[in-house]
Amino acid sequence: MKRVCFLFKVRAGKMDEYRRRHQQVWPEMLDALRATGWSNYSLFLHPDGLLIGYLETPDFERARAAMQEHPVNARWQAEMAPFFESLELGAADASMAPLEEVFHLD
Repeated sequence: MKRVCFLFKVRAGKMDEYRRRHQQVWPEMLDALRATGWSNYSLFLHPDGLLIGYLETPDFERARAAMQEHPVNARWQAEMAPFFESLELGAADASMAPLEEVFHLD
């Protein structure tokens, strides 16, 4: 199982609503994530809006591609898009690029 971590940035005025939306994630979205290989998935929000995502999956590229094809994902992404601002990382933050793991204590 591969561990994956990625970053996004939530707009300052949208953090409370972002938290609320994630307390009520659509059941069909949760099912789609599980069905496409996302497990042990967590989101961590810093007070400045930095959002850290973590998940475990056998193949991150396959899991991402499968979610891109899932009908509920397009609806969810359209709902969530206004919450995010650029991290100014270039193309990487737009593609959910995984961070390099430099240490792991098992």
